[in-house]
Amino acid sequence: MATLTLTTELADTGKRLDVYLSEYSEGFSRSYAAKLIDDGRVTVDGKCVKRSYKLSGEEEIAVDLPDLQPLEAPAENIPLDIVYEDEDVLVVNKPRGMVVHPAAGHSSGTLVNAVIFHCGRQLSGINGVLRPGIVHRIDRDTTGLLMIAKNDAAHQSLAAQLKEHSVTRRYVAVVQGVIREDEGCVDRPIGRDRKNRLRMAVDAENGKRAVTHYRVLERFARHTLIECRLETGRTHQIRVHMASLGHPLVGDVLYGAAPVKWATEGQCLHAAVIGFIHPKTGEYLEFNAEMPEDMQKVLAKLRSEA
Repeated sequence: MATLTLTTELADTGKRLDVYLSEYSEGFSRSYAAKLIDDGRVTVDGKCVKRSYKLSGEEEIAVDLPDLQPLEAPAENIPLDIVYEDEDVLVVNKPRGMVVHPAAGHSSGTLVNAVIFHCGRQLSGINGVLRPGIVHRIDRDTTGLLMIAKNDAAHQSLAAQLKEHSVTRRYVAVVQGVIREDEGCVDRPIGRDRKNRLRMAVDAENGKRAVTHYRVLERFARHTLIECRLETGRTHQIRVHMASLGHPLVGDVLYGAAPVKWATEGQCLHAAVIGFIHPKTGEYLEFNAEMPEDMQKVLAKLRSEA
């Protein structure tokens, strides 16, 4: 059984323990964190507390992670576009339409099913049996690069880098409308949309801080190709932020994009670059993935119109 040790900061004061743990890693769900707390596997300064415990800052949290159970998500022989692999880390280029991990309505055909087939039991167990190795996620219809942790030590290192905002994550997207400024920053909190649970929304009262930096790569007659750099990693962050500026992503009808026949199936968004410090060697690694063919066709269409 491995023990995960975290030290809170003054900025975490007042935060619920289960919320704090869920923010440790984008793949570390709040329900899984709550179960660990309820099972007595989490202590704060050596004492067991409830999931609703409010942090006071500068406390030491110890999490006794259960031994990895036999993986419940079945292994499936699904082709993977592997960009990099060693004994600690796997970097894959996820295609459009693939869900990252099993969930309601998606019990098979996910990236996790494919990774289990490829790696066997050599995966981090921190996020439980349905999310082995998952440190962060991208949406089903977003393409591009993802890090997979092949052991708990690698998971802890990568998750800590994500929490410190030191992982390089750059996306390319095509948005509606022509953005006039060459670059900008959106610093608006994001939370669950109160009227539509399928959506996220800018929510100053209940949202979590979200920061997206963007710059224009190419302008067309009625659209713009941009690069976005994530400082935080909230659900649907780029989609919500660009829609809040009046520039929803092409193909993203959930956030107000006008439907067009030549758009991609889903949002025109690609995780093009990811960079991180290797958990074992300490070397900085950075990887690039070309835009998928359907996005390249969209750009060709827009360039022909321009």
